[in-house]
Amino acid sequence: MSFQNKVVLVTGASSGIGAATAIAFAAEGARVAIVGRNEKKLAVTAEQCEKKGSKPLFIAADVTKDEDVIRIMKDTINHFGKLDVLVNNAGIAPNASILAPDAMDTFDKTMTTNLRSVVHLTHLAAPYLVESKGNIVNVSSIAALSVVVNYSSAYSTSKAGLDHFTRCVALELAAKGVRVNTVNPGPVKTDILESAGVTAEQRDAMMAAVSKMVPLGRVGEPEEIADVILFLASDKAKSVTGSTYVSDNGMVMNGIMQIPE
Repeated sequence: MSFQNKVVLVTGASSGIGAATAIAFAAEGARVAIVGRNEKKLAVTAEQCEKKGSKPLFIAADVTKDEDVIRIMKDTINHFGKLDVLVNNAGIAPNASILAPDAMDTFDKTMTTNLRSVVHLTHLAAPYLVESKGNIVNVSSIAALSVVVNYSSAYSTSKAGLDHFTRCVALELAAKGVRVNTVNPGPVKTDILESAGVTAEQRDAMMAAVSKMVPLGRVGEPEEIADVILFLASDKAKSVTGSTYVSDNGMVMNGIMQIPE
């Protein structure tokens, strides 16, 4: 797949799926705008993109802040002059019981990060994507499709909302030649759990336990999800819109299951 001279905007590009996606697009000739809050980690992604032959536009920003979202789009268009692909990847995965005192704070923060920011950035990007006949790939989760971990009502609800928002916008923009899809990963080796307060030791134990529970007996790598994102963003998927692409090593086939805490 070639994305030569295509402009791609990737949020949550500091690490994990976002970083792998930005690097993969750069390797295929894309001009990439990378967005993240952690400037040190984002700089590492930028360095890797440049090694692949494409120096990215570095945007340190927080997608939960409206002024930052506006700046993200403004800087991208001012720098590149257009937008061909939007990858909404930024997200958080905090756990909180519905009985916990901070249940509503957790819910509001999760919905703002995982859903509202996507709606806002999509709203701003849509006119440019209509002009370029581009497309959007939203990074969701199998948590939108099945209950896979306890105390995850906020996260799971945000991802279920993201899936349905994707379908709604896909229908609305189809007549204008813009495709919109989601990729729904299962457990992937990223730092999202550590960002949610899980220790490295707990993460490793959780991943080891999960690998024994899924049909393929393994957990995913960020680069595998990046491969799906690039496919959905490419002309190879020109008939695909409003779809949910699952990459979970078969985990969702087990139905409702609980990842060990």
